[in-house]
Amino acid sequence: MLHAYLVEIAATPLAWLIILGLTGIAVWKAIGSVRSNLRLVVQIIFFTAMTSVLVLGDIPLGQSERLRLGDERAAFIVFAQLLWWLHLSWAVIGFVRIYLVLEGRPREARLLQDIVVGAVYLCATLAALAFVFGAPVGTLIATSGVIAIALGLALQNTLGDVFSGVALNLGHTYALGDWILLEDGTEGRVIASTWRSTQILTGANNIVVLPNSVLAKQKLTNVSRPDETHLLNMMVRVVPTQAPSIVEEAMLTVLAGCNSIMREPPPLVSLNGVDATALEIHLFFRVSNPMLRMKARNEVIDRFYRHCRSIGLQLAMPSSAIAAGVQSDQISRPREEILEEMLDENPIFSSLTRLEREKLAQSGVDREYRKGDLIVSQGQALPSMMIVRTGVISMQHDQQEKRRLSSGDFFGETGLFAGMQETYALQALTRVTAYEIDQKSFAHLIADRPAIAEEVSAILAASSDDVGQLPSVAIKHERSASAFLKSIRTIFST
Repeated sequence: MLHAYLVEIAATPLAWLIILGLTGIAVWKAIGSVRSNLRLVVQIIFFTAMTSVLVLGDIPLGQSERLRLGDERAAFIVFAQLLWWLHLSWAVIGFVRIYLVLEGRPREARLLQDIVVGAVYLCATLAALAFVFGAPVGTLIATSGVIAIALGLALQNTLGDVFSGVALNLGHTYALGDWILLEDGTEGRVIASTWRSTQILTGANNIVVLPNSVLAKQKLTNVSRPDETHLLNMMVRVVPTQAPSIVEEAMLTVLAGCNSIMREPPPLVSLNGVDATALEIHLFFRVSNPMLRMKARNEVIDRFYRHCRSIGLQLAMPSSAIAAGVQSDQISRPREEILEEMLDENPIFSSLTRLEREKLAQSGVDREYRKGDLIVSQGQALPSMMIVRTGVISMQHDQQEKRRLSSGDFFGETGLFAGMQETYALQALTRVTAYEIDQKSFAHLIADRPAIAEEVSAILAASSDDVGQLPSVAIKHERSASAFLKSIRTIFST
């Protein structure tokens, strides 16, 4: 008997409705959530086809007087109706997700989608109970209201997190990927916003999980709005041995030579106060994102120290030391001593002895360049090595600036040691003074100790491709240590 009914049903629109519903579920699962646009199209197609079969086949959407409890067709009709309601909910959910994506709301895409999806499924379930099974939905809602009150009292903390999360998302406080700073000192990027909590990835590569109710009560600074550029303020103090205008120009030169800070808007220098012991200066500069703050501060401090040493500016003693009667022993130093310190800091000359560095410092020649002077053209061979004492130099490749050099940096090592052409053009952005070390000066050291050539060649061959530090010719031209050694011996053999 059942077999006969199955054969009869298979030739009716009811069978097509069930087949379309089951096929739609299989296809919907096979597509996956990644291709949401294709999912929406498939949902609309299957839902439209099922609706057409339901209308044309005169299949009741809800309970019908023609259906009886003992009717074998009733179970198939109820199953087909439930499939239709399921596809209706999926189609609505697909529209909601596409709307959130196309509107560009990744911040809301998780939490709000979960809320909307839950509401759609709840409405579809209540509608199916009312239309398909004839359940008293009104009574059910009234009963569930009492249960909801009891659950709300038991889960008030969790519900507080949920509603706080909704408020934070709807208020456009932050978006996924934004860098935020809380009043308790916590800062980092927002990587997830769930029903109950928000996850922040800190600069220490740790994940801080904050309940939404706690986050909503704190003062929050969104560092990523309107953009991620971040202003830094650093205070320095120098002994007022020179006019404040000269010190201000020197500080602007320090900031102009830093490569970790932004060029636009330009950095600023504020002279905050002066007395008999110190000139207090505030340096204002920006970085492109908060992760560069430490790197930028370190570079500014390094450039500040190098430039003050080169032009004779003395760092002021701390106020506490002055109050204790501690005297500064800083005095003006000769140029040979300053050059010797620069040679000490230069990795190329790390293998030289103290006496050898003193001899090399004594043989250095001062060179001066005016603002705008072209020091070296791209492709020109420079037979001397230059160490910048003061000023800022722009390194350009094909007329595009790649890096800036300032006090303590050097150039020309490729021409001095390997006889090669410069890959960058160097132009003075300010007045520049530099120490020149030519082939003859270095040849005297090799004549006294030939092992210097091998030591320097090993350093050059193992050098990295970092512009303005160790020369890159060892990597760019794939020349081995023996090739460098041969070039050095050829250059200094005479």
